[in-house]
Formats: sequence, C-alpha cells, structure tokens
Amino acid sequence: MSLMTAELQKVWDALRASGPQRRHALSTLRIRNLRGIGDLRVSFDYPVCVLAGPNGCGKSTVLFACACAYRVPGRGPRDFTPGSLFPNFTDRQTGTLSDAAADTEIMIQCLHDKAPRFMVWKRKDARSRWGRSFMGIQGAKQPEREVYLRTLANLTNPSEVRSLLQLGRKPYKTVSLTPDLLIFAKRILRPRYRNLSVIAAGGRDLLFAETEGQASARYSEFHMSSGERAVLRISKDISRLRDALILIDEVETGLHPYTQQQAMLELQRIALRQNLQIIVASHSPVVLDSVPPEARVFLDRDDRTGEAHRLSAYRDIFQKALYGQSRNKLSILCEDEVAEGIILGVLDVLNVAMGLRPEDFVIGRNTGRDEFPAHIRTLSKFDKMSEFVFVLDGDSRGMQEKIDKTAEEYGHSARLLFLPGNSLPERWIWAMLSRAADRYAPLLGLQPADMTRAMQDSERLLAGALQHGDPAKSLLEAFAGDLERTPAAIARIVGRREAEKNGPGIADFLIPLRERIQAWRQL
Repeated sequence: MSLMTAELQKVWDALRASGPQRRHALSTLRIRNLRGIGDLRVSFDYPVCVLAGPNGCGKSTVLFACACAYRVPGRGPRDFTPGSLFPNFTDRQTGTLSDAAADTEIMIQCLHDKAPRFMVWKRKDARSRWGRSFMGIQGAKQPEREVYLRTLANLTNPSEVRSLLQLGRKPYKTVSLTPDLLIFAKRILRPRYRNLSVIAAGGRDLLFAETEGQASARYSEFHMSSGERAVLRISKDISRLRDALILIDEVETGLHPYTQQQAMLELQRIALRQNLQIIVASHSPVVLDSVPPEARVFLDRDDRTGEAHRLSAYRDIFQKALYGQSRNKLSILCEDEVAEGIILGVLDVLNVAMGLRPEDFVIGRNTGRDEFPAHIRTLSKFDKMSEFVFVLDGDSRGMQEKIDKTAEEYGHSARLLFLPGNSLPERWIWAMLSRAADRYAPLLGLQPADMTRAMQDSERLLAGALQHGDPAKSLLEAFAGDLERTPAAIARIVGRREAEKNGPGIADFLIPLRERIQAWRQL
C-alpha cells in the first residue's frame, strides 16, 4: 500500500466515524422539472462527495440546487435562491423565446442542530416567483449555514479581465493573507510563497503572489496557471469556514493527476478538522478514486427520453470501465458473492487451459438483476460492451428478452450467460455437494461421512424453512458456518471441481464463457 493510499484510508475511516457527531448535514436532494431533469433524487452519505457522469447529466444543476438549502449569514436574501442560481429568460412581449418551466420543485432534507428539517422550493412556471414551504410545519424557517459555491473556470472571459484590470486605476485596499489561510494551498502547490495578498475594490478582488528563492517573482493571478489560481482561491476562501457547506464545480481544473489526489486528500482533512460538508463535481477518475465508494454519486441521462437519473448500482467495475480502464482486462458482472465464487472457480480452470492470469479479469457483483438493463444502456452508450461479460443466476433466465431488447436499441448484443441450473446458484451447489460427498469431502478437509452428517444437520436445523420457499441460501450458509468457511469459498470449490470434470450443467456456462474470453483476446 502506498503512503498516499494509507493516508486516504485513514481520513476515510475518521470521516465515517465523525458522522454521528455532525450537527449539520445536507442529506437528500430531489429535483423536479428543472433544466431538463424530470425527477432526480440524490443522497449524500459521506461528508465529502463527488458528483460524476458525462457532460449534460445534471452535475452542475445538482450542485447549484444544493446551495439553495440554506440562508447564508451576511449575504443578501436572494443570493442563494433558485431565482438567482437558475435564472429564466422570458420574452414578455411575444413569449416566443422563453425558458420552459412548469411545476418546478427543489426538495431538500437536511440535519440542522441534529434535528431533521424539510423544505421545498416551488415555482408554477417561468413567469412565477419561487416560493418556499416547510412540509406544513408552522413557524418553520430556512436553516442558516455558511455556503461556499465556486466554479473553477479560467480567467478567459474578456469582460471579466477588463473589469479586473480597472482595479489598478482606482483606489483599492490591499490585504496580506495570513498563514492560516494558506495551509491548504501549501500542502498542494510546489511554489514556496514569501507573501500572498489580495487587492480589492468595488466587490472584485485580485490575487498577488511573491515567491521565495533566488528566482523570486511577483505576479498577479493573470500570470498564474489555472491550477495554482484555483487552489489559492479555495485555500483563501474556505480555510476559516467552520461547519459550512462547500460546493465546487470541476474541482480538477488545471491540476496534474497527482495534485488532484493531494487536493482531495487535503479537502477531506479540512472537512474533518472543521466539520465541513464538501460536494464537488468532476470528470476525473483520480478524484473519484480519492473518496470511498459511498461518496461517489454517478449521474447519467437516458439518450431516448432525455431523463437524468442516478445510477444507484454503479459499482467500481463501471467506474474503471468508463473512467480510464484499459482494454487489457475483461470485466465480468454478476449478482452476488456466491455467483462470483462459481465464476472464480471456473476461471481457475480456464486460466490454466488458456494461459491467462487472475489479474486479467475484474469481477463486479452486488447488483440486482433488475438493474442490468440500466448497466447495458450506459456501457452501450460509451461503446464498452465488448469489454464486459454479463452473468445472471439460473433463476433470472426470464430477464433475457428484456435485456436483449435494451442492448439491441443501441446496436449491441448482450450475449448473457447464466449460471448452471434454473434456480438459485446455492441450490445447484447444494445438489453437487449432495451428489458427490465422497469427492468434495477431501476438498473441504472432511471425511465423507462427516460431510454427509454436517449437511444433514443443516437440513434438520432448517426443516421448518424447507416448507416455505427456497431454503438453499440458508442451507449453504449454515453448512459453511459449521466448516468456518464462507458460502463464496465453497462456491469457488464447487465451480472449479465441476469445471475440471465438465460436470452436469456447467458446460452450458463454461463453453460460452470460454468463447467470450477468446473473442475479447482478439480485440
């Protein structure tokens, strides 16, 4: 484990543990009929979250909607409202050129002083004003909290540049930044600064830096790299905030991949020290890998309907495929850990026969069968289908037609594989163990008679359950527990043993899997 990985793991654990002690947190956001979003619900389960997804999926809309959750102390009453953050153009003369808006809502659930709060912003149409309601609670008010919202764009807009150039022609105020405002920046940026200051007038300001050393220089942010400017701005603005909501769009702007990782580490450290909640939007796989899986909020937009949605089952396997995984790995997606065990057992045999290695494959699991069509739509859109194998349990064969139609809409073939049998994989495993106890007992470290007795004990223990539904999962769990093993470990042993002797049912899975692997190797 690298030093950076160890530091990230340490801060992840600390932030997870800090959850119950936090007094304020924006927990859930729901958007209806805004910027092409029909109905989108997003939850934030970790103090530092990353919004990710393709262009136009709604990341910035979600970020700006988050800013509407609070009244910000010392700011104008309209600074952080939907009317200011989502302005509409309305041609009041002819009405031909107007932003469409009808029954728009932003619903917010948050924790304020450890008490749940609910608020809804509503607007009937583009000509109407936004109004607030508090779910019928009498006397309720919008909670107050510091909010920092920033889009890290480059200084390239001509009108912005011209307005800042005017600062030098009028009286202005100069303020040197104190060291406590630069801790964040100094841990990320390479230059050693002798002094950093800000000149301000008329509500605008401009950074100036002076570096140390023989090649010292003094320069304004006109001459800074976009990354240096972004980090210094963030450092100046958030270093003194406490218990605030920090919202940053395109957080990776101008930053080298290593610096992106360092910046995300420092953002999580400052979130821990100062009880900050931070939500950033990014296209960077480095930024995504710098937060734990529960902090990655993936958004997408359906090409057919234009509807934005959160990909709730978007696992690491998809992140690697869409954010930079190379083609030298084949991704296999299955339903659960027992299915993964069978697949690994079969691959143990195929790897030897085909000259492959375990690291040639990435297996993703814990995704329900009903979510496979959404996975296929996303992978088809990004032309990643050839790098994936989809494996469903034997009792999911009824899904084939639906999934095939989804793939065909994008000009692809899903070519599903099914695990042996027509029921749960646990039932097939139990049948194989029962049929050949003499062969499996040595592999499990047992005598055949002891193995048969242990299986019978599990069946007697669950005799009542045998009359209600399929007890296969419980049987395998009880048996595995007696052996101090996991069901997935036993599944791997059975998958490998049946593949070695081409046992009943396994050929219908092994042969097409081998064909898919061969096709992938020819890409």
